[in-house]
Amino acid sequence: MRMKVEGCKFLLLGAVEFMTSRLSPFLLALVFCSMGLFTLPSSMAAAEEAGKKDSNEPVSYFKQIRPVLQRQCQGCHQPATKQADLMLTSYESFKAGGHSGPAFVQGDPEKSLVMAYLKGERQPRMPLGGEPLTAEQIGFFQRWIAAGAVDDTPEVGRDTVAAGKPPVYTIAPAIIAVAYSPDGGLMAVSGYREVLLHKSDGSELVARLVGVSDRIQSIVFSPDGKLLAAVGGTPARFGEVQIWDLEARQLKRSLTISADTLFGASFSPDGSKLAFGCADNTIRIVDVASGKELQKLTHHDNWVFGTVFSVDGKRLVSVGRDRAVKLTDVTTGGFIENLNQLRGELDCVVRHPKKDIVLVGGADRLPLLYAMTRPRAMRVGEESTLIRQFEKQPGKIVAASFRPDGQKIAVGGAASEIGIYNTEDGLKTAALTGYEGEIYTLSFNPKGDRLAAAGFDGKVRIYDAETGKLITTFIPVPLEKTAVSMK
Repeated sequence: MRMKVEGCKFLLLGAVEFMTSRLSPFLLALVFCSMGLFTLPSSMAAAEEAGKKDSNEPVSYFKQIRPVLQRQCQGCHQPATKQADLMLTSYESFKAGGHSGPAFVQGDPEKSLVMAYLKGERQPRMPLGGEPLTAEQIGFFQRWIAAGAVDDTPEVGRDTVAAGKPPVYTIAPAIIAVAYSPDGGLMAVSGYREVLLHKSDGSELVARLVGVSDRIQSIVFSPDGKLLAAVGGTPARFGEVQIWDLEARQLKRSLTISADTLFGASFSPDGSKLAFGCADNTIRIVDVASGKELQKLTHHDNWVFGTVFSVDGKRLVSVGRDRAVKLTDVTTGGFIENLNQLRGELDCVVRHPKKDIVLVGGADRLPLLYAMTRPRAMRVGEESTLIRQFEKQPGKIVAASFRPDGQKIAVGGAASEIGIYNTEDGLKTAALTGYEGEIYTLSFNPKGDRLAAAGFDGKVRIYDAETGKLITTFIPVPLEKTAVSMK
């Protein structure tokens, strides 16, 4: 029996999508290894360590060279950007080189362009705008080329969309992120290695923004609606920020950051900065125009899953595995305080559209509303920043959204029901049903009369936000029939 497996492979990824996004890199590697998606050494962020023990050991393209290209070079050299007409998303495209010629000459490092650029013998030195490779990393390339520059990538580890072609789906993938554009005309939906742009009512697929990250964990539109930021990465290999020009439908910038997936992106109110959480326990803030990292915040003790700016953009609230709601000064990077008493792990944070008030939720199933400014000195055993505790949810909270006027909130997660509540008094006004599996993402449209929700079952559902009535359901990815032949 032979069948097209790409869509089925992503079904397996979807089946553990949210679970594995919360695992350590080591456990994540074990999960993927057991699924046969790729071998354990390639899944570890420290795979390069295998080449450090003995300088005479053969260098592996898959274990030592490919991870460096993914983390430090693919941002500029991938199908969506292809600077200097060079792509580094596969061995074949790396070997072919760009407008200056082949990247390397097998067996001869001295005649290989890649060595000259990595050493700075040819300008500009690569990676352009990034930290130069270490002497050890350059040594990997030197030894690998000298030994014949062999591609030892196993079949299961080969990129299926290295040429920039949209992935093929035979079954709907789990959906981690959904967002409406500020003008209400578009809905962005996460897929496998892509963001799918739909008309806001789900009636038409408008564009497919294909990148190199296996996962898109968070999608946000810039306040002016001209840019879309998608953060994610390939687990235990690299994290990536993609910034897309929506009018041109082109990747404006790709930033490879850390050795694991990124989460919870947010634009500053003026659109000049982008913040996001990382699996290395940090928060990064980058300049949108230049891509320069402005702040690397190390206040959390575990993975960071959500970030949000204050109304004036001067402060940042973040949440994550360490259970803390942390308030940070954006300008200095200084930690201000924890807004909460520690309970369960926190998965999401959203800010009131007009006030410095945030709603957080997570493992303890309690939606909690906090003020970003402490009204009085905190006494022992109290939370003076806590404004309201909403009713306990039937499952872990994974997603929340404020209506644009701030008067209502929607909460969903590890249960088949979404609750809509009044912000002021906490009363429940609607219960949205119809789900199969967990809900991972929620988004009110700009008018506030529609709520989009999606999750494990791969379908986007759009509800009437007032009545809770289901308006439409659609699968955001184009599906192909599974091709099966019997011998």
